[in-house]
Amino acid sequence: MSKGKIALIAVIVILAGLLVYVGPEKYLNLEFIKSKLDILTGYREESPLLSVLVYSGIYIAVTAASIPGALVLTLLGGAIFGFVLGTGVVLISATIGATIAFLVARYLFEDLVASKMGERVAKIRESFRKEGALYLFSMRLVPVIPFFAINLLMGLTSIRTVTFFVASLIGMAPGTMVFINAGTQLGKLDSVKGLLSPTLIASFLLLAVFPYVAKFALKAIRKKFIGNEEV
Repeated sequence: MSKGKIALIAVIVILAGLLVYVGPEKYLNLEFIKSKLDILTGYREESPLLSVLVYSGIYIAVTAASIPGALVLTLLGGAIFGFVLGTGVVLISATIGATIAFLVARYLFEDLVASKMGERVAKIRESFRKEGALYLFSMRLVPVIPFFAINLLMGLTSIRTVTFFVASLIGMAPGTMVFINAGTQLGKLDSVKGLLSPTLIASFLLLAVFPYVAKFALKAIRKKFIGNEEV
């Protein structure tokens, strides 16, 4: 077994241990996070670096294991770290987690993923052959296919790991910023006044219109680079 595979397995074991210890299914819901927001914010103020490392580790583990809850974690990132730091931490953590899932699918469970995904595998491979990294970028920008499925399916294509990482990072950036911005307003939901704050209203408007803006932008990008306006 190559050193790369041994290292990948070691990472998986560590992340699995973290997930078992944390028990994310108990905590990855908006109600729980909202009830503990003051405590979590206090931890961040007392130990900012440790808070970032712990949060990032949990985010990476959840994303790599394809556990539902990344959206709630993203909102939490905005709530406790603010827009700038929250965006950076979430983007990097999500991309690392996605890349781990991608590598697992490619090097450890290729046959299993191929059998579970069925006809999607051939379609993904053909689309990637035609469009290259732009295809992955488009799926990240307008996530028609679930996040975890993109990670696994792209592991069965010939895309380079570095290309996967960079295209994912850039493609997820706009959507991440929208959700982080919404997350910064979680602490204001304790009153009717909070519900009516201009920033919160703007956040929800961004969430509503982002898919349409992203689709329009993607059409323009496709037209410019490959002469294809269809998403």
